[in-house]
Amino acid sequence: MKRRFFIAALGAAAVTPAIFTKISAREAGNESTSSAKIVRSDEDWRQLLTETEYDVLRNEGTERPGSSPLNAEKRAGTYVCAGCEQPLFLSDTKYESGTGWPSFFAPIDGALGTKTDYKLIWPRTEYHCSRCGGHQGHIFKDGPEPTGLRYCNNGVALKFVPAEGDS
Repeated sequence: MKRRFFIAALGAAAVTPAIFTKISAREAGNESTSSAKIVRSDEDWRQLLTETEYDVLRNEGTERPGSSPLNAEKRAGTYVCAGCEQPLFLSDTKYESGTGWPSFFAPIDGALGTKTDYKLIWPRTEYHCSRCGGHQGHIFKDGPEPTGLRYCNNGVALKFVPAEGDS
């Protein structure tokens, strides 16, 4: 019986990618225009980042939902990568998704790269900073207009820079 379950699970994993719709690179804003890539050794990243930042940005971890103070951030400004400070999102694209993570409906052009993530068996579109490769979160097709996308971001992977005059 265990062998049958294992074989069935393998079969399901093999066909699952064909069942779920993928988010195309165009939808995800995968047109990377950042030319100054940042490459650091693992040891350099460990010295630069906190343990939690390192886990999320370099090991594709996930922070606990509701744990980020950025969930309550309402000021005008820019959300930048916590690893390299590349601007990723403008505050006017942030919205309350009810998920417990900061959510946005559109990134800054060229700020993100994507890849398919199979960690939960079915494919998800993971996105990362196009400059340093730091993991940010996942894209889902349940966001508001005009894009219909939800960029579900780990708050620890971001820093908020208030707009001038809005500190």
